[in-house]
Amino acid sequence: MGFKSFTIKMPTDYTEDTLRYSIGKMISTTEFEYSIDKKSLDGRQKNNIHWLIKISVSSKAIKGGEEFDSPELDIPKVNTDKLAIVVGSGPAGFYSAYVLRKAGFRVRLIEQGPEVFQRIKDVKLFHKKRILNERSNYAFGEGGAGTFSDGKLTSRTKTIKLERNFIFNEYIEAGAPEEIRYLSKPHIGSNLLVRTAKNLRMKFIDLGGEMLFDTEMTDINLNDGIVTSIETNKGQMEADYFVIATGHSSYPVYEMLIKAGVVFQTKPFAIGNRVEHTQDIINSAQWRTKELPGVKAADYALTFNDASNPVYTFCMCPGGNVVSAPPTHGVNLVNGMSNYKRNYPFANSAIVAGLDLKKQLGREVQPLEALDWVMNLERKFYNYVDGYDAPAVKVADFINGKTTSIFPESSYPFDLRTADMADLLPANIINSQKEALRKFNKQMKGFDQGILMGLESRTSSPIQADRSREGLCDGFINLYFVGEGSGFSGGIVSSGADGIKAAIDIARKEA
Repeated sequence: MGFKSFTIKMPTDYTEDTLRYSIGKMISTTEFEYSIDKKSLDGRQKNNIHWLIKISVSSKAIKGGEEFDSPELDIPKVNTDKLAIVVGSGPAGFYSAYVLRKAGFRVRLIEQGPEVFQRIKDVKLFHKKRILNERSNYAFGEGGAGTFSDGKLTSRTKTIKLERNFIFNEYIEAGAPEEIRYLSKPHIGSNLLVRTAKNLRMKFIDLGGEMLFDTEMTDINLNDGIVTSIETNKGQMEADYFVIATGHSSYPVYEMLIKAGVVFQTKPFAIGNRVEHTQDIINSAQWRTKELPGVKAADYALTFNDASNPVYTFCMCPGGNVVSAPPTHGVNLVNGMSNYKRNYPFANSAIVAGLDLKKQLGREVQPLEALDWVMNLERKFYNYVDGYDAPAVKVADFINGKTTSIFPESSYPFDLRTADMADLLPANIINSQKEALRKFNKQMKGFDQGILMGLESRTSSPIQADRSREGLCDGFINLYFVGEGSGFSGGIVSSGADGIKAAIDIARKEA
């Protein structure tokens, strides 16, 4: 038996039969087994868009080569009765709890919101009657904020291959499509993430893990620098280790951690808006056709670094919709999401400008002050429309310093309201966005036909904890802070990996 790897070019609408035929021609035999290692869309030539597929083949007709090996995550096994409490059930929290349980710890995973299907009901109620549940919304509840997104599983972090493979395997076993293993831009979609979140929870419980919903941490208790317990709305809970994974929208948790002695630093982040187009505009700009057989919907990633504040697109959702995503009362911000099929008629993306508050304000900025600055901006958008409608302007009007009185159809669940973004965002952000949008319109025909709407303010945390690579907070021996809230990860995969690293670090201490 021999082994061989190579990359093959295939049309976008290829079938399994045509792929096998092409592989057979490459190795001159029809007797072989194969697996897809990577699959990416090559759109550099608009008249010849195709898939590039990296294949691993085994066959008796092949001489030489080494058998393909996929190393697995090594989880230390411990014999212990010690309890770890994990706060927050997003990717960082769940995978930390799950790996701790597989290692042999007693594990209690607490979540301030409800289970995921109740969370869906609460989100629908918000859309229908604008009644916001502060513990169950697009930011909070089982699965974390990423549950209502595009379910992207891309990560630019190069040092988490083992954790990434572990996460993908668990998602696939929980119902995610097999293709996430090899797509260069894998995604699950919100509709499938809901199901996988429930299935992962059941797997954790079957392992002996304990899951408590509607359980909010309200304080942290210390004795000689060691965390002894946490206070919750269901009483005091003692444990040997504590992993905080509450995301970057849980501002009260930041206050608790600072009070407990965790040190934070301010860091650059980004603010801006969502931009929405019809998907046909994006498809035509990227493919020169409105449809491409075998491909769901076109995406894009744009950057502009020549402005005083660098501008880039973020969390682009093909075939998706824009949602109102306030985590608490009195603030107005938006986000984007799409389902697995990406078959809605609209495409959207955050378009944000990088911001360093120290430079913006010309002085040192304390961590809690940075959080207040962001929330005050979110309140400003809320007060501008007196609620959850989205301040909006057509891209072409925005570039030319005008407002928009009549809007085309949009996916946004509430109304679009005429707004001068210059009344809402800092002048340097506005100027940088205008420069960037002029360039983006040259890069993608029709980009100026989009609508800028709402506030994008939570692409990442404006502060970062002083902690180790594994998440252990400086000055503590049993308190870990992981995930996006810590300022050390961004997105589902890197957050999940961050939680795994903390769990393995804890397990190694007890091994």
